[in-house]
Amino acid sequence: MNKPTVYRFSFGPWNISEGADPFGPEVRPVFPHEKKFALYRSLGFDGIQFHDDDVVPDLANLSPQQAVERAQKAGQMLKSQGLVPEFVAPRLWFADWTVDGGYTSNSESDRRKAWARTQLAVDIARAVGTKALVLWLAREGSYIREAKSAQTAYGRLLELVNKILEYDKEIEVWIEPKPNEPTDLAYVPTAGHALTLAYASRDPRRVKAVIESAHAILANLDPSDEMAFCLAHDKLGSVHLNDQNGLKYDQDKNFGAANLRAAFNQVLVLEQGGYGRRGEFVGLDVKAMRTQPGVAVIDHLKTSRQMFMHLVERVRSYDLARVENYRKQRDYEGLELYTLEHLLLGSRKN
Repeated sequence: MNKPTVYRFSFGPWNISEGADPFGPEVRPVFPHEKKFALYRSLGFDGIQFHDDDVVPDLANLSPQQAVERAQKAGQMLKSQGLVPEFVAPRLWFADWTVDGGYTSNSESDRRKAWARTQLAVDIARAVGTKALVLWLAREGSYIREAKSAQTAYGRLLELVNKILEYDKEIEVWIEPKPNEPTDLAYVPTAGHALTLAYASRDPRRVKAVIESAHAILANLDPSDEMAFCLAHDKLGSVHLNDQNGLKYDQDKNFGAANLRAAFNQVLVLEQGGYGRRGEFVGLDVKAMRTQPGVAVIDHLKTSRQMFMHLVERVRSYDLARVENYRKQRDYEGLELYTLEHLLLGSRKN
């Protein structure tokens, strides 16, 4: 019998937010970026999710050689603190040449700049100590479908993946699907789209997906199903756990805050799929509430990690023999009651 998985956790420094409300005043003061890394271990995290310019601030004003040298120093700093860089993602949604998408832009000049930034992100990833490059295709889409040829766009994305795999023979490409925001209709909105790109690529072994709970919900899908689909193909590079209150903007709520049963099913799928046994991180992508004061605000990270571990206990005490009996009897009403009681009452009713 396999030993229980000992989970490792990660989050990105952007999850300790600066307190700016897009529709109101600043709620809490800025917490310096360079001080965020000191909080990881005390919170029970040792993995760091990075954008390329999180590793190397002021990246746009440095030469590629300078950027790599600074990334190497950052990697040494992380190692000395017992921290692990989980991945690096090229930040391709703020520069003026990314407005129409970098990889799928109608402008050849924009596409060349996007590729140059991606090459540099790969070099930064290797220098800081990770072989994972996350592609969140933030602006790769359109607001009206007539603005681009979708077939051409998907061809360009496949070409991109192949170029990354060719550029570095060890890097893994982890595609993070999202159906909308900041674009109205994004390309590669689901795990199915991401894995299709993986299997069409020159080296499918090195192309995986990152499933974020809220992104799946925004696509009107169940996050646990998206995770299970990737696990069935051994292509779940990582997860970004959070929650989402319906088909709204990307809320990044605490894990389990909006739908505890959906969160339970995500943990159930991860546990049964053996996720984490090879060192995969349980990533969190949660933001503090816009109204929360304090410095630095970290309770949302503690709460989400605590909820995950609580649900791990609920999953491990879930009577699978009893579940299987309900399935055999096709007694799904009985199974639903048992599941709800297990979540709400725990051992008192079991």
